[in-house]
Amino acid sequence: MATLTQSMGEPAIEDGAAVWRIARASGVLDANSSYSYLLWFRDFAGTSVVARAPDGAPVGFATGYRRPERPGTLVIWQIAVDAEQRGRGLAGAMLDHLIARPAPRGAPRSVETSIGPENTASHRLFLSFAARHRAPVARELLFPTALFPDSHEPEYLYRIGPLR
Repeated sequence: MATLTQSMGEPAIEDGAAVWRIARASGVLDANSSYSYLLWFRDFAGTSVVARAPDGAPVGFATGYRRPERPGTLVIWQIAVDAEQRGRGLAGAMLDHLIARPAPRGAPRSVETSIGPENTASHRLFLSFAARHRAPVARELLFPTALFPDSHEPEYLYRIGPLR
């Protein structure tokens, strides 16, 4: 089994390929283009995180952005951990890192994410995050299946906050 990560921080554009592979290997995330991660890390590195193994290789990531009309809200778009690193609390640590990281607009006051009904690990992750931060959770249907042009389960919005 690989060694647990040694560091976390802002992603670099060069991390895009490794993160794309982690996302694809997750088996639950939407398969975005490799280009999207390069662009994401160029434009949203400050609201995203990459966890690294001692050799510097990415072993986990979370992509996020601040909602333009609600700048105190951090939206987590994707979060994944390499299979060899799962079960060690790394995903939760990345979320905590994003909330604690100094930011020009201040720390986020709330977090939003969308989760499909079958993604049990993500449901647990975000409920655990809310409990650690003593924050209420509101859940509602965000995108029903009928809105997707392809085969996609519905997405439920989780609103977590205010954070403490």
